[in-house]
Amino acid sequence: MKKLIGAALFAAALFVAGQVHAQSKDTTSFKSKVHKTTKQVSDAATKVGQKTSELAVKGASAVVDKQYKGKCGPNGENIYINSHSQYYYVDKKGHKVYLKESELKDKKM
Repeated sequence: MKKLIGAALFAAALFVAGQVHAQSKDTTSFKSKVHKTTKQVSDAATKVGQKTSELAVKGASAVVDKQYKGKCGPNGENIYINSHSQYYYVDKKGHKVYLKESELKDKKM
């Protein structure tokens, strides 16, 4: 009988020790890895979205508007002229940036 009680107490002690060890696990490193991965995915999705927007606007501008052959933008971008005679270029985020005629630069050939 004493051996049975001793074996039961020993098994209970092992069970409790295992539960305490399992609950004391540090999860902050896991959370920081998840946050880091989520941020990387979010940043990549933003870049893909901006590039898609840029290409879509450039394609639409090339079809609808005229391209100014002799001039370029501040960083060498193509200049387009819309139906209202406004000059613009498309930035890296896909936005149309309007310029005055005096702000245009000569294209280097």
